[in-house]
Amino acid sequence: MLLTFVGGDGCGFALDAASMKAAGEYSAARRGVALLIIQNGKTLFQSYPGNHAAQEAHRIYSGTKGFWVLAALAAEADGILKLDERVAETIEEWRSDDRKKHISIRQLLDFTSGLEPMWLLHGDTVPDRNAVALRLPVVATPGERFIYGPASLQVFHELFRRKLASFGETPTNYLERKVLKPIGLGPQEYKRDRAGNPLLATGFRLTAEQWSRMGRLILSGGAPVVSPRSLSQCLRGSTANPAFGMGFWNNHSAGPNAREFDIEDMLERNWWQQEWRDTCLCRDAPADTIASVGSGYQRLIVIPSMDLIIVRLGKNARFSDGEFLRILLGTRSLAKKERHQVRTSGAEHVGR
Repeated sequence: MLLTFVGGDGCGFALDAASMKAAGEYSAARRGVALLIIQNGKTLFQSYPGNHAAQEAHRIYSGTKGFWVLAALAAEADGILKLDERVAETIEEWRSDDRKKHISIRQLLDFTSGLEPMWLLHGDTVPDRNAVALRLPVVATPGERFIYGPASLQVFHELFRRKLASFGETPTNYLERKVLKPIGLGPQEYKRDRAGNPLLATGFRLTAEQWSRMGRLILSGGAPVVSPRSLSQCLRGSTANPAFGMGFWNNHSAGPNAREFDIEDMLERNWWQQEWRDTCLCRDAPADTIASVGSGYQRLIVIPSMDLIIVRLGKNARFSDGEFLRILLGTRSLAKKERHQVRTSGAEHVGR
């Protein structure tokens, strides 16, 4: 196992070497294969348990979504589309559907379109994912419910494909030219179907360092791909799910009364059984914490107020974002003390 520390000051908060080591041990004990910590532009810690190499690429699963969202933001800046325009302006087949004709591009990207999620689109047996996605029913009023799944993104791909056709470009080429190349990444594994459509929900394989480049983009306010104003749209939640923007999860509800939750457990439930109110990644982490989340507990975590980037890659064993961040940030014992004080105060109040 490679284990490396580099000294350095954080942005007003220097991470403790012992806390980073403990966080590394916590991750490794849960089948972690990579942990990279960068603060103030310096690599402070990296660990690759089980003889994994720093140069080894791993699937980031839903971490893929964030790159396509950036492509959508870039396309808006280029005047190719507007996030709040109706999908039916481009997808003519939807114009006669009383529910679909009201869906916006933004709702496709923040998963509030109301479309059935259709998890089977992740498979390799669907010959044309876009065509299937376009025919799916609307199961909730657009804008009212968070329904996470690949269908909305495949509809976005079809819209994007039609928009770009007049420019002689494909969505994949646009993604590579406007997003991947500017941050130093090359073509990715797109999991194309027989019709040639990439799967937008998952597929990318990156090293920890490569994924950290998305973190640098977030810390830089979107540069060199989009403007700070444009990027900010991804980092705020929707009414249906305040903890999720477009491609990225947030910690805005952090605090002693927030509900910490396991994102992956919640997403395993049926969409109508999910509850997103007052949820956060970690009660004891800064409220500006942002996360790109992939199945099997793949994580890119960015804390702008600390100039901090964390990449964690693993092999699908139970992992708690809240506990991990408490260990890393040194707030574990403080959080326990504060909760004990709250319980004691409550007991005294009842006694009186």
